[in-house]
Amino acid sequence: MAAREGSFRLIVGLGNPGNRHAGTRHNAGFWLVDELSRRYACGLRDEAKFHGAVGRTLIDGYDCRLVKPTTYMNHSGQAVGALAQFFKIPPEAILIVHDEIDLPPGGVRVKRGGSHGGHNGLRHIQSTLGRAEFARLRLGIGHPGHKDDVVPYVLSRPSEHERRHIEVAIENAADEIPRLLAGEWDRACQRLHG
Repeated sequence: MAAREGSFRLIVGLGNPGNRHAGTRHNAGFWLVDELSRRYACGLRDEAKFHGAVGRTLIDGYDCRLVKPTTYMNHSGQAVGALAQFFKIPPEAILIVHDEIDLPPGGVRVKRGGSHGGHNGLRHIQSTLGRAEFARLRLGIGHPGHKDDVVPYVLSRPSEHERRHIEVAIENAADEIPRLLAGEWDRACQRLHG
């Protein structure tokens, strides 16, 4: 079967590189890309010119690139911008997966466009692309309760209980990726948001 072009040609998981950050809440986007990489036997290779670990795979017949930026979160736009420019991928064909403090652990939401909501990775991507029309898959990690505690909170590890909830959310989100690629946005939203 020939590869088809889906609604998204690039799925980017946001996080911070290195072992020190591997298990932290801010790396939830990486965890989903790792799950897709596992499911679809897609090896990710560090590619310096794209500032990320990049792989190409077929997801239900849809040709798709997966990427985990190797820059820190605040510079995520370097990888997204380089890939978008090189492969001529418009913002509308990019799905960004990231942690979301305004959702409880295990919550998932997908949306198109919108503001960066204070998320530094999204802010940098938006400023690099010059547009905000990319889609977002938001993985809930919970809120520490006070805005002054957000940075240490996102850079720390979730409890075992929270991690289990986040892992279930990642499984569910990975299940819906083929529907999102097929353009079945409403159906995927219904299943994830329900």
